[in-house]
Amino acid sequence: MAGGPGEPGRLERLLNWIARNFELLLAVLGAITVGVMDLFGDSLGEDATAGATVLVLGALAAGSLRQRRRDENLADAVHDIQRAFEGMQMVRSLTGSEIGAELRKARERSDFWAFKGGTGTYLRAVTLPECVERARGNRSNLTFTIDIVDPADTPACRAYARFRRSYATTEGSYDPEAWTEERTSKESYATVLAAGWHLQRLPGMTVHLYLSSTAPTLRFDVSQSRLIITQDDRARPGLLVTENHPLHRYYSVELQQSRNQARKIELGQARALDNDPTNDQARAFFEDLGLPLPTTFSDTDVRQIVEKALHAENPYPI
Repeated sequence: MAGGPGEPGRLERLLNWIARNFELLLAVLGAITVGVMDLFGDSLGEDATAGATVLVLGALAAGSLRQRRRDENLADAVHDIQRAFEGMQMVRSLTGSEIGAELRKARERSDFWAFKGGTGTYLRAVTLPECVERARGNRSNLTFTIDIVDPADTPACRAYARFRRSYATTEGSYDPEAWTEERTSKESYATVLAAGWHLQRLPGMTVHLYLSSTAPTLRFDVSQSRLIITQDDRARPGLLVTENHPLHRYYSVELQQSRNQARKIELGQARALDNDPTNDQARAFFEDLGLPLPTTFSDTDVRQIVEKALHAENPYPI
């Protein structure tokens, strides 16, 4: 029965099949020919038999090449699918414990860390001491680049405190200590002190410290293997970008541009700090950096800064 409108007829299907399997048909016909020649080998010359054999081998080779092209096309398709899945893994959302897990992975193998955020509480409580301890155990170099709110910039501290208060009642974001302009200033001073304290105790460590006049809403943690973007609100998701993704490079350039507009602090200029710095040492430390503590800060305030610097609690325990 003839095919319906738009459907190929039997003859057309046959011709299509022959075209797709031409090499196979040629090889079969050639093999039959060689068989016949072998039966009548005495009457046919050896040249004819050899020629037919070459024909068979050529047909098989052509078919093999076509099959290889098909296999290569399939391999290319599989490779493209694999790359697509890898791309999905290069950038993905993080929630809950995934954030802490990825930050932990980033700390395990990196001798470089860049941070940009508000006051660096998690940085001084977890990231900085763990990376320093690992570098000490491996006897390796360690480079930290830190960009936080300038503790001496009143408008910036006020803006950051206002931002933190804006979601203070969000689920999972409870903080027993209210965010104020003064607290913001103390937290940033504490991160500066912590960076200087660790720098003095790890040979081969380098710290680039920058103080910003803007209040950030995001935190950026950059290691050699990944970029992790989070918010201070634990209830909100984060973002993971691996080193092979263009976004990793784009954000690295963006962070460098931000540092170019911030105030750089030379920690190497500060005098030595004891394992448990006194109030006078802390005051002198900040004086050496050109970042004196406010005259309104009492000894209790200074002691609070030292405690925050060296005994900070993980604000996001998981």
